[in-house]
Amino acid sequence: MCKLKHIAVLTMVRNDDFFLRKWVEYYGSELGKENLYIYYDGEDQSIASFCEGTNVFSHPKIGTQVVSAEKERLRFLSEKAAELFDKGYDLVIGVDADEYIVADPKLNIGLREFLSQQKIDTSLSPLGLDFGQKLGEEDDLSMEETFLSQRHYAQIGTRYTKPSIIAKPCRWGSGFHRVKGHNFHIAQDLYLLHFGYADKKILEDRLGDKDRVAQGWEKHIYKRSRTIRYATEKKARNFDKYTRFARICQTWCRPPYALNKPAMFELRIVVKIPERFSNVL
Repeated sequence: MCKLKHIAVLTMVRNDDFFLRKWVEYYGSELGKENLYIYYDGEDQSIASFCEGTNVFSHPKIGTQVVSAEKERLRFLSEKAAELFDKGYDLVIGVDADEYIVADPKLNIGLREFLSQQKIDTSLSPLGLDFGQKLGEEDDLSMEETFLSQRHYAQIGTRYTKPSIIAKPCRWGSGFHRVKGHNFHIAQDLYLLHFGYADKKILEDRLGDKDRVAQGWEKHIYKRSRTIRYATEKKARNFDKYTRFARICQTWCRPPYALNKPAMFELRIVVKIPERFSNVL
């Protein structure tokens, strides 16, 4: 049996306690709450009580416009990740509060054990799954049940195949979408589940959030809300078959403007999540 690695996970959050609660619950269970590092973007926010036991900080608000603020946010988090390596961590995970990295339950091991078995030079990428809400079939997302017992459809998305797991100090690009100056490697049987656009009501609430609108997020939210339409309207494909195809495709295909990001010919493939995932998250 391999030695378990010392793993930290960090995020920066603003006005997103719904997903952050699940983030703390999930990563706390998988990695230990003492290894969670949370930075509230803006000292005007109150730190939620469910963060007790984590390493949580209030930070002065970063920027007012989405593009420039996002670059500064990732610069800041890259620096914090470097500090965590200095503290003795073997791996650092960087994700948004609505992103959850899971090992396929068919392996019957947790996230820490899975990552401890991986040989990682610079970074490791899970395969990205962007969850939507199938309108007419799936109700509003609730904290009373596991997310994966409520949401069953996801688009295989290159945007969420991110080098979120790093093994040494480096610089993430905006949104954790790439590691500057390095290639990426997509792990077998590892997935990043993105839930930020998996609920129509939460999206509507975000569009009513004056803070997000002032930062320029409105257009972005409208664009990404297509995930709900895809989940509702597109035929769902076999999960194991199409995730296997996507992993191969994204490994070998790259956009010409960013050779250290994955591509998939603009294919919009929706898969149905197998029942084996229902109690993971």
